[in-house]
Amino acid sequence: MNNIYDVIIIGSGPGGLSAGIYSSRSKLKTLIIEKNFFGGQILNTGAIENYPGALEDETGASLAKRMIKQCEKFGAKLIKDEVLEIELKQDIKTIKCRNNIYKTKAVIVATGCKHKNLDIDREDEFLGRGISYCAICDGHLFEDLQVFVAGGGESAVKESLYLAKFAKKVTILSKYDELKCSRYIEQKCRYTENIEIINNVKIIELLGQDVLNGIKVKNLKTNKEITFIADEEDEIIGLFVFVGLKAQTDLFKELLNLDEKGYIKTDKNMMTNIDGVYAVGDCRSKELRQVITASNDGAIAAINVEKYIN
Repeated sequence: MNNIYDVIIIGSGPGGLSAGIYSSRSKLKTLIIEKNFFGGQILNTGAIENYPGALEDETGASLAKRMIKQCEKFGAKLIKDEVLEIELKQDIKTIKCRNNIYKTKAVIVATGCKHKNLDIDREDEFLGRGISYCAICDGHLFEDLQVFVAGGGESAVKESLYLAKFAKKVTILSKYDELKCSRYIEQKCRYTENIEIINNVKIIELLGQDVLNGIKVKNLKTNKEITFIADEEDEIIGLFVFVGLKAQTDLFKELLNLDEKGYIKTDKNMMTNIDGVYAVGDCRSKELRQVITASNDGAIAAINVEKYIN
């Protein structure tokens, strides 16, 4: 039994890391498996202003770094590997990864979400040549250039505020009648001089040869088409896409109960339809997806894992 973990956490966003802090602090043998970068989607967030106790000028990366340090302090093991297959129905569950096979008494799924694409021609072609899905990663590359943001939700507006620090102008292209974000964020956006908001539009064509230098949009109410072209001295424009999220739950489709959008259903204790299997954070079916709600999920799941094992 020495080679069997008490709990394996799949994913290392705020939900997974919070679960790791609580479980390892409770002396549970804890393993966190991450396919990409420890910290998850929070690494793409420039400013963290609404997490209680956040430091001044807190970023997603700085908060994640402290969470990771806490996990390691209490004894959690963090590894990079890709989960390929899972067997969950037995008391001792099996996690088959690309580099190893792990056994565990309980599993916490914290696989999060990924950004949706625009799903139009040439989107892949211009990725890294004008198109990006991460403002904090690529915003500095568009200093003093025109930047467009596809999306009208909370994430799109927050990222626009970040991009406004670099770009000479940021234009938000939203399909909605009005922005779908908190009043505070909306007001902050409207008072930023180099941000323009255009509602009721959809991007229908991407223009350019080697790089993106134009965007054609259609007004969803009038059907009128507008084309934006890069200034002659710029040659390129930036397009940052924030049009929604897709749950990273394909691995669990035949195992766990999912809602109509692909998010994992849980009870109030974060347990799924399989005993000993929990889900936390953005991959879970719920109303609000924020750092604080993911952290809350992780704490609840870890505490209930301890009860389940005992």
